Amino acid sequence: MNNNNKLMGLLVRNRIAGVAVILFAVVIGVTLYSPDNNFIRVANLKSLASIGSEFGIVVLGVGLLMIAGEFDLSVGSVLAFCSLVFTWLMEGSVNPFIALLITLACGVMTGSINGLITVRGKIVSFVTTLGAMMFWRGLTLILSGGTMRSIDLSAYPAFTELFIGKWFGFFPAQFFWFLLLAVILTLILHFRSFGNWIFSTGDNTLAARAMAINTDMVKIVCFSIVGVLTAFAAVLQASRLSAFSSRVGTGWELSAIAAAVVGGTSLRGGIGNMFGIFLGALIIIVIENALVLARLPYEWTYMAFGLVILFSVLLDLLIEKRIQRSSAI
Repeated sequence: MNNNNKLMGLLVRNRIAGVAVILFAVVIGVTLYSPDNNFIRVANLKSLASIGSEFGIVVLGVGLLMIAGEFDLSVGSVLAFCSLVFTWLMEGSVNPFIALLITLACGVMTGSINGLITVRGKIVSFVTTLGAMMFWRGLTLILSGGTMRSIDLSAYPAFTELFIGKWFGFFPAQFFWFLLLAVILTLILHFRSFGNWIFSTGDNTLAARAMAINTDMVKIVCFSIVGVLTAFAAVLQASRLSAFSSRVGTGWELSAIAAAVVGGTSLRGGIGNMFGIFLGALIIIVIENALVLARLPYEWTYMAFGLVILFSVLLDLLIEKRIQRSSAI
């Protein structure tokens, strides 16, 4: 019992340490048990860093929004819609840098719409973004006809090198963007007043308003950040694949929430750490890669992520109860 109390006390005091231990254990386990040591092969690590970083960028925004006390279930559908927008622009011979800016603006638009409907309509964000998820996916299917389209970026080597190239001859550019965005959001969340507003809004909206914090504005901005990061991930993915598919991003919604929760973000809002969210994204990325290496049917990923979500939620509830007991003493 004492050992359990000590472990729970450690998690309460330092959730990030617990997340780091989980990531270390997952990496060691996958390394030891992956067939033919495929996990640590250079080709797999490069693929992991490029493909996984696109998902990780979305997780950063979702985690930030969860700290503010809201959820976004539409990121997968928004990813597909923004990918279609970028594809259309490239088919129209628009410069990819301009196409990127327009696509990012579309991401901001979708996020802002989610935020405005949630705060102005006083609708639970689960419901708002569930409707948005269906709307944007349906619109994408209608506009694209459900067909795949190719993207030709061969005439723009500067763009491909900057966003999907190999920096320093080895590291995928996507991973550097993932790191850079994580650092930027860390500075915003933990070292700027706006970050304090996010924590206050997620912890207790009424108390935050009493402190003259515009909680509606905070939530709309966080929704917009999710939108712009999702749009950026869409551009990276479409550029890497040189193609568009209306099915991209399917299932990313719950996987992103799972990653944020694994990273120590509370489902109730007001608690979280950007570094923990970053590590949580890596955990989900490694787990999915392990399932691919094991050549298991894709259906197994649903089971794995389902178990991760349930475990994370139960752990989060246990930690919350421990915190409440400590506060009451």
